[in-house]
Amino acid sequence: MAESKGALLAKSVQKHAGRAKEKFLQNFGKVDRTADEIFDEHLQNFTRQQNAANRLQKEFNNYIRCIRAMQTASKTLMDSLNEIYESNWVGHDLLYVQAQNIEMLWQDFSHKLADQVLIPLNTYQSQFPEMRKKMDKRGRKLVDYDSQRHSYQALLANPKKRDDAKVAKAKESLEEAKHTYEVLNSELHDELPALHDSRVLFLVTNLQTLFSAEQVFHGETAKVYAELEMIVDKLANDCQRGSYTLKKSSPKSPKSPSGNNNSIDSAPPSPARSPGATTDNLPPGVLYRVKATYKYTREDVDELSFDVGEVISVVEYDDPEEQEEGWLMGVKEGSGEKGMFPANFTRPL
Repeated sequence: MAESKGALLAKSVQKHAGRAKEKFLQNFGKVDRTADEIFDEHLQNFTRQQNAANRLQKEFNNYIRCIRAMQTASKTLMDSLNEIYESNWVGHDLLYVQAQNIEMLWQDFSHKLADQVLIPLNTYQSQFPEMRKKMDKRGRKLVDYDSQRHSYQALLANPKKRDDAKVAKAKESLEEAKHTYEVLNSELHDELPALHDSRVLFLVTNLQTLFSAEQVFHGETAKVYAELEMIVDKLANDCQRGSYTLKKSSPKSPKSPSGNNNSIDSAPPSPARSPGATTDNLPPGVLYRVKATYKYTREDVDELSFDVGEVISVVEYDDPEEQEEGWLMGVKEGSGEKGMFPANFTRPL
């Protein structure tokens, strides 16, 4: 058994050495090479087709990864919205339902791309490595055929030293090498053009599936987002009607910190009124002016902060329904800031 393995190894080494020698002689123009221009054209087409398939597979795998990342991001976003959308707001339950619909659409879209686009693409691309192996084998058999042909021709070129037994054996080896090569070559001459022609139908089918899945996904998600927009519009309308507005309570009397000279009196006066305030020579829209007797720091975005001594022009509310008892709307002179403020923190000028 050991001798059999040794013999096989020696034969393999001898074959590789013979091929290397033949290629060396061919590359340096010492011997001719069997030419096949039609096969060379098939080889160029195959190489371009394989490169295109590899690129498409790479980019689509990346696209699938991005889709799955978007799917995760969409779920996280909708989960956050469901948490911050208060239960007493209009459309709370509908928001949850539509969030579930979006998640299902993303899952369906991702599965369709993986099953109906990526798997067929992987199957299509898997043909090329196997075909490449067969082409490489054809190349090796062609070198063997050329080598046997050159050996046979060398024996025939010297009639004086011709050994009929060697010639017969060389001819037999040549015929065997030629047959092996021609069988492979013939198969590839049929298979390579067929593979090349298949690219059109595959690409059409694959892209139709992709674009159809995209169209369905975007069409269905557009409907869901339209429903979400309607929910938010209803919330906006309710908000404008004051459905979720907390009524402001009368401001608490400020406490004068020990050693703080910001206040004039120990307690604020009653809410300032316009009787007794000077209304002469005021800019358009200004009802009267007040001066801060206490410092006030706003507690909401629609309020006005000020320090003791600052002057504020009192104006009308944009919406009279927003007016609260004990509160005035004013514009701080100098900065032009506008907002609500407690009247009993000021006195009329």
